[in-house]
Amino acid sequence: MSTLESATATRSGKGHRDENFPVASHLIHPRHRGAILAFYNFVRAGDDVADHAELSPERKIALLDSLADSLTGAGPSDPEAEPLKRELAARGLPPRHALELLDAFRMDARKSRYADWDELIHYCRFSAMPVGRFVLDVHGEDPARVYGASDAICAALQVINHLQDCGKDYAALDRVYLPQDCLDRHGATVAMLGEAKAPPQLRAVIRELAQRCLDLLDEGAVLPDLIDDLRLSLEIAAIHRLAVVLSRGLLERDPLSEKVHHGKAAFALTALGGVAATLARRPFRGRTIRAAAQGIRS
Repeated sequence: MSTLESATATRSGKGHRDENFPVASHLIHPRHRGAILAFYNFVRAGDDVADHAELSPERKIALLDSLADSLTGAGPSDPEAEPLKRELAARGLPPRHALELLDAFRMDARKSRYADWDELIHYCRFSAMPVGRFVLDVHGEDPARVYGASDAICAALQVINHLQDCGKDYAALDRVYLPQDCLDRHGATVAMLGEAKAPPQLRAVIRELAQRCLDLLDEGAVLPDLIDDLRLSLEIAAIHRLAVVLSRGLLERDPLSEKVHHGKAAFALTALGGVAATLARRPFRGRTIRAAAQGIRS
């Protein structure tokens, strides 16, 4: 086996079009798409390191540290970091959100089990919430107004992905994001993730976590109406609607034996529904913003 000396050598080949949710779709204004895709590609490089089957935890962390140092200028240049480094410099943005994602990948290198929901949400704070915050910052949105709702949506998206991929994550990486106390509560075991079909106990775990995702999505539903940039508002509305549909699907379908994600046509129609609903509310968003501001002050 050859020694993997750089993050580039660990790349999986997965790109933004392979994700479960849209990444910088053409709803996003072209002037912002480059920065978002540079961020995505940097984060994907780190994620591929964390998920690489041939690397030891120590080697993964060393490569992630090298990516961080390249991005901040504390170490040698890395082709995986340079595009994002240029975008950040051009926009006067700090590398904070990208570095927090690397912290999540360090967690993945060291940790494969989660005790409870709070521990999982702590992971999401680093693995998912910085993505939304970066996109909002690129668009110049007000953090005090939008971060809270964005964090809720991003955490839900992360957990939805965990639920859809729970069997694959266990089989390929021995990684389990389903909280242990939730498994215990329903009489489920980690070993059930290796079965061809989820037993009733595991289905109950998945349903409970899918409902928690719906609760998070309900908390974040206001976000499109809080965003000034119309195109970003529509992008998030589409993602939110897709996430709701997937969460509801996980209440009914078994991700070990059934396809949860919809086909392209249904995917597009669902997203369009979110866009249309947001456009219909757009003339009245002032009331929503005032209510959100009142909530922040109180």
